[in-house]
Amino acid sequence: MSFVLYVVGFLVVIAGVAWGLIKVGAPTQWVIIASVVLLGIGILTGVTRTRSKDPPDPSA
Repeated sequence: MSFVLYVVGFLVVIAGVAWGLIKVGAPTQWVIIASVVLLGIGILTGVTRTRSKDPPDPSA
């Protein structure tokens, strides 16, 4: 899975969470905080899951 696809999926999740928080009346400050935290988690998770494996060392 590519990193871009992973980030796009996480952005959809973030948008859904933000929309839900706004609908229940959460203050904008908390919606922004939750979105930034989720974005950070999404980037970290995407990088670890989509990074390519190191090729084996031929000199070993």
